[in-house]
Amino acid sequence: MSQVTAAIWFRRDFRLQDNTALFHVLSSVSKNNTKWIAFFHLDDPVVNNGSLSLHHDYFFQTLIQFKERLKNLGIQLHIITGGIEQAFAKLITRYPALSEVYVNQDLVGEGMKRDQFVKKSYSDLRFHFFEDSFITHPLQVLKSDGNPYKVFTPYYKAWSKVKKAPPLRLDESSLSRYSTNDDVVDDEGELKLHQLKNLCSHSFDRIGENDALERLEHFLKVQLLNYKAHRDHPALMGTSRLSPYLKVGALSARTILYTALERQDTEGRETLIKELAWRDFYYMVYYFNPESKQKEVTEQYRSINWNQDIELLEKWKRGETGFPLIDAGMRQLQKEGWMHNRLRMATASFLTKDYLIDWRLGEAYFAEMLIDYEPSSNIGGWQWAASVGTDPVPYFRVFNPVTQSRRFDEEGRFIRKYVSELGHVPTRYIHEPWKMPKDVQVASTCVIGEDYPYPSVDHKSQRLRAIELFKNV
Repeated sequence: MSQVTAAIWFRRDFRLQDNTALFHVLSSVSKNNTKWIAFFHLDDPVVNNGSLSLHHDYFFQTLIQFKERLKNLGIQLHIITGGIEQAFAKLITRYPALSEVYVNQDLVGEGMKRDQFVKKSYSDLRFHFFEDSFITHPLQVLKSDGNPYKVFTPYYKAWSKVKKAPPLRLDESSLSRYSTNDDVVDDEGELKLHQLKNLCSHSFDRIGENDALERLEHFLKVQLLNYKAHRDHPALMGTSRLSPYLKVGALSARTILYTALERQDTEGRETLIKELAWRDFYYMVYYFNPESKQKEVTEQYRSINWNQDIELLEKWKRGETGFPLIDAGMRQLQKEGWMHNRLRMATASFLTKDYLIDWRLGEAYFAEMLIDYEPSSNIGGWQWAASVGTDPVPYFRVFNPVTQSRRFDEEGRFIRKYVSELGHVPTRYIHEPWKMPKDVQVASTCVIGEDYPYPSVDHKSQRLRAIELFKNV
């Protein structure tokens, strides 16, 4: 036990390959012929009525799977509960020779505050912080005057020229050689994780690093060529579905980038790389606007008097707005904890521009439900849709829910999959079922106002109200 000098603090980086903190802790202990331990600090998640949100359900299932994988390698992933001070007290008491902690850092949000706190509070420990979740550091891609970009296109041009760190390869056989498989540090932590395991109720087909790598290879081999053409159509298997793996760190963005760069240079490959850049862009925006989870980036729009209609908000959450594509997207979110990106934009636009409801309420709901919830991307996406972020253009960015439906789900396949009431509605009416004649409604077993709601708002008039809302500030 006295040989344990280093620890890695896992957070949302549940993988062995291309894990920066893990690579460096292994390098250190192998060089010094000492031992390392792994731990996870378990904050109490919100448990509602004896169940977890889909977001937490997926996260903890991944954590449990990763813990089991390490166990099979002879490595104990210690689960430590309590406040930060209590958790570190347990760790230091058990391993008094511990002198170094390796961490894949957080530079935004509550994670940043936590990292600043531990670094300040435990001066006897040497913390090694690494950029790992994103391809570039927020300070790495700036304008020539040192200021951050506010528009993506020029940011992307600069991002493309920056040298990117390649993936790190680890010798997995060395991991157990230098680790210690001691008994657990915190019995309470292990018990709480077991209790959370029993609360996990959703069935996720594929989780963890091995499945993530298989999914990446399948996407690059089968879907990449048509990625640009298919990615906006939710009825097609056109997206990568890699975002949940990125969220929990079962796969690194660097691995996606460099593996894609080995493939043929196509529009699909360029589109994928651009999506990785968007992820870095919003990370940079959040870094320079740390209050943006609650405050609009564009200062002039901070005084908007948003609608707070809870009844309309609940209609939107349940997928009962009366607009088929919007409802299909929201029901996909309820069912899977994931939503197609085109629909994330459409549903966010609908809430903020058709219902005129505060974007923060929508962002908070996505945070609760999305298994791939990434704060910087979600906040940035919601501020983009609400026209209050870095590139607002409020008078143009008002999505027409019917136009979006016709354009991206032309035959209504996606709509019928998630809105069962519309399953037998003829294609000519699938985007505007309220226009069906009465006899067609009866024949389709979808009577509007009974089986499926009338549109809850008039889009044309709400669009004008949205534009007026911005003009008045």
